Amino acid sequence: MKRGLMAATAVVGMLVGVTACGSGGGTKTGADGFQGQKLTVWVMNGSNPERWTEQVSAQFKKKTGATVEFKVQQWNGIQQKLSTALSEDTPPDVVEIGNTQTAAYAKAGALAELGDLKKEIGADWNEAFNKASLVDEKQYALPWFAGNRVVMYNKKVWAEAGLKGTPRTRSELFKAFDTIKKKTDAEPLYLPGQNWYFFDGLTLGTGADLVKRQGGKWVSNLGDPKVAKAMDIYRQYQAFSTAPKNKDEATPQQAEVFAKGRTGALIAMGYEAATALKANPKMKKDIGFFTIPGETADKPEGVFLGGSNFAVAGMGKNQELAKEFLKVALSKQNDRQMVKESGWAPKSPDLADAAQQNPAVAAAAPAAEESGGTTPLIPQWAAVENIPNPIKSYMTAVLSGKSPADAARDIEPEINARLAKQ
Repeated sequence: MKRGLMAATAVVGMLVGVTACGSGGGTKTGADGFQGQKLTVWVMNGSNPERWTEQVSAQFKKKTGATVEFKVQQWNGIQQKLSTALSEDTPPDVVEIGNTQTAAYAKAGALAELGDLKKEIGADWNEAFNKASLVDEKQYALPWFAGNRVVMYNKKVWAEAGLKGTPRTRSELFKAFDTIKKKTDAEPLYLPGQNWYFFDGLTLGTGADLVKRQGGKWVSNLGDPKVAKAMDIYRQYQAFSTAPKNKDEATPQQAEVFAKGRTGALIAMGYEAATALKANPKMKKDIGFFTIPGETADKPEGVFLGGSNFAVAGMGKNQELAKEFLKVALSKQNDRQMVKESGWAPKSPDLADAAQQNPAVAAAAPAAEESGGTTPLIPQWAAVENIPNPIKSYMTAVLSGKSPADAARDIEPEINARLAKQ
């Protein structure tokens, strides 16, 4: 999943009247009692890697006698399409949902509860990974994968600047960027002004909340001094970059900029290395990764854990078979395959060995475990991520010279209006 493109819409209103009753689906005589049946699973374009898909399909058929059909969906218009599908009498059996969007669908009654299944197969999952699957302390989805940003750097550029090793604190990182600026013709860092998931991670590091409860409703907390502190850290990063202040990391794709070979570093997801190498295969030996360092060496920078959950349609007729699929798809073996094949962070200690086989995952893991988190896990949050994202507008305003307090004051009415939608 391309996290920078993970826009959401307010789905609660679209799904009024949907209840997570379902039929429980189908008679069976054990896990192998579904001979000849077919399960439909919606996944987003790019989410299910080839080897993982082959492995899961074969294991599922062997275990249940049923087949699974993966239907790949495109990001454009997916929220409307998924909302409609989940409200119909014959929805897809299992759906991939962005982890910041799960609460909205659950609150609308569109998802089946999976608490017992979580206890059976996910007792040791990292709490930060699972948190986005919970709504009112009930389990309405199961975490499939998640990842967080790391520093992806050009070893060749760093060597030209005489840099050795990797920084362990934020100040050391900024000194490295300054050295690249002074000693090479490369841009130290490519960071557009609206990489808001990186900004969200910084707010986690300062202990800030983007929303707060006031007068019985959720309202913006963008004016909090802790948010301003996070934005100031972002401003210090962005000062090393000539990237546009009014664009995000997908406009243009920052990995393609990196592929030109004269950028010192990106704040990137691990999978962006593949994008860079597709554009410039000769860079393979030049790409390295390290954890985004925090203020002190003992704690990494706060990071947003972006990813996807698997959920079972509340109106689905094959819920028992859907649960058997999840047992297979989210087994240790198949989770390990996802980590190795796609570079996502491990969600349990048993997957640490797989993480070490992927340099990007190994670099991401310390922050995921110690400093990872998500956007506010409330149903109303989905509307805030809608295009145009008001938090991106706030970031551009501050980077263009407006004070954080004034920028927040200008943007908060729009955020509050979105949070008020039910």
